[in-house]
Amino acid sequence: MKKVFIVGGSGKIARLLAQQLSARGHLPQSLHRRAEQAEELAALGAEPISGDLLALDATALAGLMKGSDVVVFSAGAGGKGGPEMTNAIDGRGLEVSVAAAIDAGIRRFILVSAFPEAGRGRTVSDTFENYMTVKKHADVHLAETDLDWVIVRPGTLVDKAGTGKVRAGLAIPYGDIPRGDVAATLLEIIERPQVNRIIIELTGGDIPVDQAIQQLVPA
Repeated sequence: MKKVFIVGGSGKIARLLAQQLSARGHLPQSLHRRAEQAEELAALGAEPISGDLLALDATALAGLMKGSDVVVFSAGAGGKGGPEMTNAIDGRGLEVSVAAAIDAGIRRFILVSAFPEAGRGRTVSDTFENYMTVKKHADVHLAETDLDWVIVRPGTLVDKAGTGKVRAGLAIPYGDIPRGDVAATLLEIIERPQVNRIIIELTGGDIPVDQAIQQLVPA
């Protein structure tokens, strides 16, 4: 069993991940901000952890994380609150979480990022451009640490039911992916510590999730 601390635990991917982790015998610890979210997260099999990422410093967050085996950063402003909120959650929030993991002695850190081709070929807003810039800076920040990190860059997220099949690789064509399949991919990465210090692009595909991730285990 692994204790998995999920930053952004009330998000859609995070909730699906908590449910899948619990079903596989792990203990998801889901960081949430609003009191009413605790009961919902507990019903998914998670241990609700109350805390506001915008208010916590690295020391305080490390205290909440301590004893976990893995940190998954799945927090995001989701376009709400404009560039300032994106900078605070997707940017500073990631940096605080990385510092907290280091302080808490947690080596394994998995970041849900963004596919670099998102928005290519269409007119996008300044807010979206800022979002992609912040996401890239977050990737760089994590990759420059000596943690056992994995960065997952899913394509366009959709709410339809997961298929259990994906395409995953170092560089793949852009596409859509159900959130449930992103969560399933994170679960497989968590259970395979050999998948390490790698950036994985991820879309819907025709390879079962476990096989797609197993292929990324070094020979």
